[in-house]
Amino acid sequence: MRPSDPAAPAFVQLAAHPLRWKLLTELAAGDYRVRELVERAGQPQNLVSYHLRLLRGAGLVTARRSSFDARDSYYHLDLQQCAHALAHAGSTLHPALGFTPAPPPPSPWLARPPAVLFACTGNSARSPIAEALLRHRTDGHVEVASAGSHPKPRIHADAVQVLREQHSIDISGQRPRHLNALLSHRFDYVISLCDKVREVCPDFGGQPRLVHWSIPDPAAASDSGPVGYPAFVRTAAEIDTRIGYLLPLLISTPQEVQP
Repeated sequence: MRPSDPAAPAFVQLAAHPLRWKLLTELAAGDYRVRELVERAGQPQNLVSYHLRLLRGAGLVTARRSSFDARDSYYHLDLQQCAHALAHAGSTLHPALGFTPAPPPPSPWLARPPAVLFACTGNSARSPIAEALLRHRTDGHVEVASAGSHPKPRIHADAVQVLREQHSIDISGQRPRHLNALLSHRFDYVISLCDKVREVCPDFGGQPRLVHWSIPDPAAASDSGPVGYPAFVRTAAEIDTRIGYLLPLLISTPQEVQP
């Protein structure tokens, strides 16, 4: 290779490794603990941990301590960072490839609307925020619900406020409900937003796709960020970003398309 030859972009070098690509593809579907990634990758834990450290060092993967078991951490793929890295890699190859990837618009929708359930412990903050944002972004073309394993008496006031002020959505009349109240419903996706509820979420019929988003409770004290209304703003923004990447998957849910 001539000294003047440019090196491949960092993302290409990282993603080209078979195990790192496997970890990226697994984490693209949801958040996982190391032992789950070890099982899915079929490789020793020390090797998986080593490659996770490389992905974290590149800013593609982040880790959060589990709220269910502090000895565990959940790993999360930053899809926005991946999109930027892919766009940079494209422009490095040719200027015409330097586009900014974006999820396709939420249409055309399917004959039977996909059904999504968001679950957290109290159904007072994260899951009702997710329910409201997905319903708003799909204009009613998705059947969406939320529930909790131990529902609180009411929706948190800061959740109501952040949706009203940031997204012009009013959920002031909504009340938390128990997961058991929805056991007879069919869902295509069951998405847990709480590490605790992931461990106790009941089985739903129809073999829904189970996805986990490890998102801290904005109503709980935290050493990693602000508490109170700013935490709800940050949480709603993270959920909205994740929903943006969920939309293309909902469109491709195997169903019969209307003529």
